[in-house]
Amino acid sequence: MAIRKIRTEEDPILRKKSRPVEKFDERLFVLLDDMKDTLQKANGLGLAAVQIGVLRRVVIVNIDERMVELINPEILESKGEQTEDEACLSLPHKAGKTLRPMAVKVRAQNREGNWVLYEGSDLLARCFCHELDHLDGILYSDRLAPGEAVYRTEN
Repeated sequence: MAIRKIRTEEDPILRKKSRPVEKFDERLFVLLDDMKDTLQKANGLGLAAVQIGVLRRVVIVNIDERMVELINPEILESKGEQTEDEACLSLPHKAGKTLRPMAVKVRAQNREGNWVLYEGSDLLARCFCHELDHLDGILYSDRLAPGEAVYRTEN
């Protein structure tokens, strides 16, 4: 497939709300495959379609060599909380401590349009929340833990 350009924080599209996916067709499959290629090339954990300039409610997450596709996702439940460093492909060379749930239950459609439930804790919960925030125009820098600030990283 293709590697797409990842939009960075100065691009106003990242602050827009993504629209639901209504057609489960070849265009969606190409988008998902391009997102996978782009994520692998960038060596990231997750990617939302808006990060490559597509305002659709589509997310992929890759944790422990398991690639999960989430279409029209929503968080149904969240439990506990965790404060950890978080970074984003759209905010290169930056990170910050965010407050996120320790565990979440997410409902989403797969590429065939079937509804699936996913449960994640720790890092997976953080990734689900981070990527779903992108769909509503929210960046991790908007979710910093009290008293925390974004800081520069080495790479």
